[in-house]
This record gives sequence, structure tokens and C-alpha cells, in this order.
Amino acid sequence: MKKALLISCVIFLLTLGVDQWIKHFILDGFGWESKALSIVLVFNKGVAFSMLSFLGEGLKYLQLMLIVFVWVLLLRQKEFFLKNYYAFGIIFGAGFSNILDRFIHGGVVDYVYWHYGFEFAIFNFADVMIDIGVGILLLRMVLSKTK
Repeated sequence: MKKALLISCVIFLLTLGVDQWIKHFILDGFGWESKALSIVLVFNKGVAFSMLSFLGEGLKYLQLMLIVFVWVLLLRQKEFFLKNYYAFGIIFGAGFSNILDRFIHGGVVDYVYWHYGFEFAIFNFADVMIDIGVGILLLRMVLSKTK
């Protein structure tokens, strides 16, 4: 358990660090545009697709309580945590990075804007890492059911 927790914490810190490092460049003015994709700075006051933005400042505290609550639940489900510790490191590192943005910048720093063929929500590296972490969890669950 200690080894898995340590590795999960390292992955957490790496994911958090890389995301904050990228956001530093975006906040310093880095931008880029093409016909399909743009790098533009947006502060998202809500969650995905700006949902729940009506909660204002309370959203960051709600999210922080939720992430701590889920972390405590996971640690109590040792077997599930041990099978998926790396995915949880990714998910929690990315989620915490976005919450940190809310405390520091008043909203999540988003910057990747897909606009070819259709307009998609603006997102960031942490959002992609959360998707990857959840995808790993889902894939492992599906594969374990087929065995």
C-alpha cells in the first residue's frame, strides 16, 4: 500500500506540475491560431461547458470538499485503489490543478480551442489527463469483466 501511495503521489505531483507549467506559458501571453485549433486564454468560472458557473466562489470549495471526500473513500477501498493507483494519481493531480486555478486566478485556465467543423469547448491539459485517467479506469473495469 505504501509503495502504491507513493507512486500515486509522484504521478499526482507530475500531473499537477506539468499542467501548471503549461498554464504559466499561457498566462504569460502565449497564443497560436490555425484553421482548426487555437491556443487562447479563457478563465472558466464553471465546470465542463461552463456548467455550475452560477455557484460563483462556492464552486471551488464544493470541488475541494468533493475531491477530499472521494480521496478518503478510495483509501478505504484499498483493493480498488491498489489496482488503479496510477490512474487516480493522474485524475487527482489534474483535478487539483484545476481547483488551484480557481483559488489563484478566479477560474480554471483553459486554452485549447477546437473550431474546425464544429466549435468545441475550450479545455486544458488537466482536462485531457482527467479523461485519460477515467479512460484507464473504464478500460481496466471492462477488461476485468471479460476475464
